[in-house]
Amino acid sequence: MLARIRSVSTAEATPPGLAPLPWQGTPEQLQALEQLRTRMSKNGQECPNEDTLKWYLRDRYFDVDEAEEKLAATLKWRHAFKADHITLEDVKAEYATGKSFVHDQLDNFQRPVLIIRANRHNPSDFPIEGSKRLCVYSLETALAKLPAGREQILGCIDLRGISLSNIDLVFVAFMVDAFFVHYPRRMGQVLLVDAPWIFKAPWELIKPLLRKYAALVRFVSRKELAAEYFTPDSLPTDFRS
Repeated sequence: MLARIRSVSTAEATPPGLAPLPWQGTPEQLQALEQLRTRMSKNGQECPNEDTLKWYLRDRYFDVDEAEEKLAATLKWRHAFKADHITLEDVKAEYATGKSFVHDQLDNFQRPVLIIRANRHNPSDFPIEGSKRLCVYSLETALAKLPAGREQILGCIDLRGISLSNIDLVFVAFMVDAFFVHYPRRMGQVLLVDAPWIFKAPWELIKPLLRKYAALVRFVSRKELAAEYFTPDSLPTDFRS
């Protein structure tokens, strides 16, 4: 992921979501970049590439201290998780369930789309560490599909047919941390599709985990999803009537 972050120009259509501040190359921004580069190169450790440094500065409103803290924490997390080395072979058994995949087309805002079928997640079927690896693999796959000029992806969580046995708060907490802390501002929006009444109680437990990022989550119907986010040709098969 870090190696694939790239600078982009302002997109023509602004999608919903929490976008970082733009990089404008002002003297203040360039100074912040050099300060962060120096700090991240200390103790002989390999410094992330320039686009990654810029992204974390933009995410932290060009506060060098905050950018350093957040980037250092993510690098440590990625190293411990071996995030750069997860392959399809590593997750193939759980991937084969179809619980998580990247759509082969972009949404109306030219964003890659990560689809999660919640009713296929059964915590007893796979170890939690395997589910975490699949989550990271899916995020990396979606980010690799970012077209030029785009910086964020869309998450679509299909809640049809879920039962309480599919609700896994430990895994949800991991997803929230991954989506919004270690992949900052990459998840432009998360759509909860056709949530049934049974999801009401779990949502009251999940919402506090999201904190300010709850604003990026939207409940939608399949009809709304089709009308606002896709064309008839690009709409995922799962959501066609």
